[in-house]
Amino acid sequence: MRTAKNAQRLTVLAATMIALPVIASAQEACTTYTVKDGDTLGTIAQTAYGTFDYQMIFNANRDALAANPANLPVGLQLILPCEDGRLSPDQALSTVIATQTQEQEANRVRSNVYEPPLKFVTSNNWMPFTDESLTGGGIFVRMATTAMQRGGNDRGFEVSYVDDWMAHIDVLLPSGAFDVSIAWEAPDCSKLDMLGEFSARMCTEFDFSLPIYEAAYTFNTLPDSRFANARSFDEYSGARICRPEAWPLGDLEVQGLVPPVVEFVAPKNPLDCAEMLMRGEVDIYSIETETSAANFTELGVSDKVVTNPALATFISYHFLTSKSNPRGRVYIAMLNRGITEMRESGEWYDIVATGLDEHNKLKQQ
Repeated sequence: MRTAKNAQRLTVLAATMIALPVIASAQEACTTYTVKDGDTLGTIAQTAYGTFDYQMIFNANRDALAANPANLPVGLQLILPCEDGRLSPDQALSTVIATQTQEQEANRVRSNVYEPPLKFVTSNNWMPFTDESLTGGGIFVRMATTAMQRGGNDRGFEVSYVDDWMAHIDVLLPSGAFDVSIAWEAPDCSKLDMLGEFSARMCTEFDFSLPIYEAAYTFNTLPDSRFANARSFDEYSGARICRPEAWPLGDLEVQGLVPPVVEFVAPKNPLDCAEMLMRGEVDIYSIETETSAANFTELGVSDKVVTNPALATFISYHFLTSKSNPRGRVYIAMLNRGITEMRESGEWYDIVATGLDEHNKLKQQ
């Protein structure tokens, strides 16, 4: 059975590769592009899509870029997806999702032993990742529910929304009210001595699944800011940096950007950061690029903000369980099996691309 499933996956992946477009000498959507000297992901995205938001390029080239996305080797071939996320003009979105769902249903073996449903908790208003108004609850929720139906898993589950992120880790997971939270960043726990109290606590009190998403965190300023042309993190010394409450700081901490070198401002909602930047109350708004782009679009100020094309951090998001949960690592193992299958089959990218496409269409309404 395993051999047959692998053969089907290879068939899907082979069809995808055949459909990929020819290599282009210029950066154009729906092509592949060969990196030249001086290229950055930001400059490639600006030429291909008219924006420095290169998250979609990273998603399509995750394996090739994961080692060092800030230093592109000359000659590297990158897939530049179509603007709606398709890997080529001939490949429809959701085709891999449909294939995997049909295969799973055909091979499902149901257990007669009752086990209580796994209890997931997440929060609203984190577009396009978690929100009840989105298809399947958003990209991250879809990944969680899909993972529970892949990798040989057959456990029931339910998803609840509690719109207080800190309550997830302060109360809901440690108390056993919920089993898994969707979704949290993993700090670099190998540099525990450089992490702040919150980041260190994440390392010592919780267990993480395999990565479900690597998000580019960009640095946004007003055009006349003295920080707009920074080319090293040291040049952010003295800045007031806005990150919302419960968003990660570990990526900044390991760069030495900690008080009193910088001042952190942490309002409850991401949109507050965007508004504070426009009022001059902070110098830098740094968050995942999809969120900042959505915020600036909502405020109608996208043309009044600049994104640093040279500096960014990449943060991986994971499903989270409390170390106090005696079954927590079992749940993580179940989710990891599903995540691995989704990565191998291409379903992971299909979920991301369809979720981002839905989000972009909503922004245009």
